[in-house]
Amino acid sequence: MTMKEIDMAICEDIVIVGAGISGLTTALGLHRLGVRSLILESSESLKCTGYALTTWPNAWRALDAVGVGDLLRKKFIQIEGFKVVSSGSIPLGTEQSRLLGGLRFNFESRCIIRKDLLETLESELPHGTIRYSSKVVSIEETGNFKLVHLADGLVVKTKALIGCDGMNSMVAKWLGLENPVSTGRSAIRGLARYLDGHGFEPKFHFYSTWCVDCGFVPCDEKSIYWFCNFSPSFHKYNEENQDPLSMIKFVASNLRDAPLNISNIVERTELDCVCYAPLRLKLPWKALLGNFAKKNVCVVGDASHPMTPAIGQGGGSSLEDSIVLARCLGKALTTSNVKEEHDEHIRVEMGLQMYVKERRWRILTLLTVVYIVGFVQHAGGKVISFAKKRGIFTKYLVQIMAKMGAFDCGDLSIP
Repeated sequence: MTMKEIDMAICEDIVIVGAGISGLTTALGLHRLGVRSLILESSESLKCTGYALTTWPNAWRALDAVGVGDLLRKKFIQIEGFKVVSSGSIPLGTEQSRLLGGLRFNFESRCIIRKDLLETLESELPHGTIRYSSKVVSIEETGNFKLVHLADGLVVKTKALIGCDGMNSMVAKWLGLENPVSTGRSAIRGLARYLDGHGFEPKFHFYSTWCVDCGFVPCDEKSIYWFCNFSPSFHKYNEENQDPLSMIKFVASNLRDAPLNISNIVERTELDCVCYAPLRLKLPWKALLGNFAKKNVCVVGDASHPMTPAIGQGGGSSLEDSIVLARCLGKALTTSNVKEEHDEHIRVEMGLQMYVKERRWRILTLLTVVYIVGFVQHAGGKVISFAKKRGIFTKYLVQIMAKMGAFDCGDLSIP
């Protein structure tokens, strides 16, 4: 760009790419600390793909940190435990399934409808924080600034660029981070609504065979989130097929003989409440060796460490990221313990490096656990099949999920 074009670019101290969970929470965390940011969102409105997410204590600590925890608690019921059913290593529908037991827990867990979460976060932000229909097409460096080029021709000049733009992150590509790898499995997810109430227990209902993991969780008295994880190659599913009705029929037909009335729940799903996605993840050693921050640019959430739903920490870990990043960046920009002679761009770099230092081992731990659990979940062999059939694996999985969900990322207070 010419100097004249650079001078014509609009200037923002902090630009966040993506108005998903990470982007909105990071912006709200910064706002609570008195730091302004601008979110660039490619869509015309909030995107709510995925429909719902299961939250553990770590997620609720993060939501409380930005002041929206109690607003969401009023909308979604407390999950009291797991109801697990298995048919061992026998394909679906060829063996009587059996209840492995009700596994109860005494910590906070709820299944949140994603639309409600995003709208709640958005409602707490100052007007004008989000610029919709702002697709990033390229990123350019000029001195200590980044120039963010948008599809509509606008250029935004910023001192700090934060990528919260998901698995196919433009910011991650600019940083040189490798794309997540395929697991060979996919997920179809949906949200079913019961106008007169569904009547299911407030538990995480889970059913597993050697080729399918599926289940459902009540969000409130009238809404149920369901999922089906499977291998497209084994089930001969056409991954190019994005027709909602075909997805619903595919899942319902494959779960026709499954317990817990899963197929009936799936069939109640409206066509605009179902989606398909291949399951991909960042390999743990790539997270260890990769640099998810460079100078005044960093990535957060799925843009940094995409993971499968094996331990239910995709959303929770993204919320953690946002709180830590807001705290570190806020500390670097607002406290007086940074020497006066430091330029503001050095303060930004210091804040991002503090964030990387604090988050790297937590992210590495999560990705390692997800990788190992996924490998065991879909492995064969007599020992593993026996463990699955007897419920041993599931009990250990619940313990792992509880341990990973007990993490405390801290609040937004700056010492």
